[in-house]
Amino acid sequence: MNVFDFAMQMERDGKTHYEKLAAGTPIMGLKNIFGMLAADEQKHFETIEAMKSGGKNDSMPGSTALDEARNVFQGLMNDRELLGGLKKDLDGYRYAMKIEADSVKLYEDMAKKENRADTVQLLLKIANEEKKHYNIMENLYDFVLSPQNFLAWGEFSNLKEF
Repeated sequence: MNVFDFAMQMERDGKTHYEKLAAGTPIMGLKNIFGMLAADEQKHFETIEAMKSGGKNDSMPGSTALDEARNVFQGLMNDRELLGGLKKDLDGYRYAMKIEADSVKLYEDMAKKENRADTVQLLLKIANEEKKHYNIMENLYDFVLSPQNFLAWGEFSNLKEF
């Protein structure tokens, strides 16, 4: 399997995983985020496929998933009761983070080995989008775990409230 085939398979896997996460959440905002991430993975797949076939390396449209995620997270902060439903997806979030981290490394390695400047630029753009995807999943994972991470040491119990 060559590097392009491997990258295309990773994008297919990422898309499938995000579609499963979208189908499994009752929260509309998260459905939208996961749908956007799946669509981004499809764009990456098509871009890599074009590179593999030697086609012209046109620029790829940027992702808006990060902006959408910010809006959804702000809404979720107001409704902490939703956390119970999100906790069952922790393994899915961790897996998505692993896929995204592996994708970033792959695209950066591919860019180092590429000779054509336009292809290098496109590969680095895909790597940056994968970093954004990773950040979204990491923030979601941290958000879901946030109730478990609090200070409960005895030395803080005698502090006066302001």
